[in-house]
Amino acid sequence: MKLILTHEVSGLGAPGDVVEVKDGYGRNYLVPRGLGLKWTKGGEKQIATIRKARELHAIHDQDDAIQLKHRVENLHVTVAARAGTGGRLFGAVSVSEIADAVKAAGGPVVDKRRIEVGQPVKSLGTHTVTIRVHPEVSATVTLEVVEA
Repeated sequence: MKLILTHEVSGLGAPGDVVEVKDGYGRNYLVPRGLGLKWTKGGEKQIATIRKARELHAIHDQDDAIQLKHRVENLHVTVAARAGTGGRLFGAVSVSEIADAVKAAGGPVVDKRRIEVGQPVKSLGTHTVTIRVHPEVSATVTLEVVEA
C-alpha cells in the first residue's frame, strides 16, 4: 500500500514522504491515526504543501542543529508532578509536559513528536530524555521530576 505521510513516523519517514507499507499497517494503524493518507495522483498537490510546511519548520543546517542541541542540553528542565509515598507518580510524565517544561526553562519550542522517552517517567528524581533536533542530531536532556 502506498501512503503519503502527514506526520513524522519513527523508522518510516517524515511528513510529505511517499512510502510503501504493508496493507494492514497502513489500513489499521497509520490512516486511522491520521499519520498518513492513501496515495493518489491528486495527492501530489498535498505532498507539495506538506513539504513546503516542513521546510518552514525544519532546521536546514546541521551546524544550526548542533548549536540548538548544545543550547537544549545546557537547560535545567524541571517537571512538577503529584506523587505518592515512595516517590511513585500518579500516572506518568507525558511528552507534552516535557515539551512545555523545555519551553518554560528558556529553551526553544519543541515538537512533542520529536521527544523520545525510553522508559515511562513514573517516579521522582532525575531521568534522561532524547530530543531529535535534526535527522542526524539528537540532544540528551536531563529531566528532573519534583513533587508538586
